[in-house]
Amino acid sequence: GNAVDAAVATGFALAVAWPTAGNLGGGGFAVIQTADGRRAALDYREQAPQAASRDMYVRPDGTTGDESIVGWKASGVPGSVAGLLATHARFGKLPRATVLAPAIRLAREGVVVDTGLYESILYSRELIAKFAGRSVFLRDGAPPPIGSRLVQPALARTLEAIAAHGE
Repeated sequence: GNAVDAAVATGFALAVAWPTAGNLGGGGFAVIQTADGRRAALDYREQAPQAASRDMYVRPDGTTGDESIVGWKASGVPGSVAGLLATHARFGKLPRATVLAPAIRLAREGVVVDTGLYESILYSRELIAKFAGRSVFLRDGAPPPIGSRLVQPALARTLEAIAAHGE
């Protein structure tokens, strides 16, 4: 493979091993210069949904709450998967399934919870507890212990689908 294959593989692996730094529901940028001097920049940040409006967070009484930062109305249309795959398609060399294989393995077999991952989950536990992710990231209301394995079978299946079928 090449450096782009490695960068894309890393992007998908971060979604498994360090979700704060990279995830399938986010977005990003790629700035590339190939060995032959070609240059490219790809912007795949999240975008507002088509039905979004300027006043969508304003309540009837004119006040706002936390809907712009927590919950389904806070979500943008993610660009990570499309952007990483576009970057790979344009500049990668290895098959897509080969590039995603390490991330799939990490999700299926689990990653060892280190201090950074533990503290990240701990810091966000009140927010995580409100959503379905609590069953993965919070065991009895607490992050998985340092040294344990965080296994994410649903994420492994999602990554397998991306490897097989693209975005």
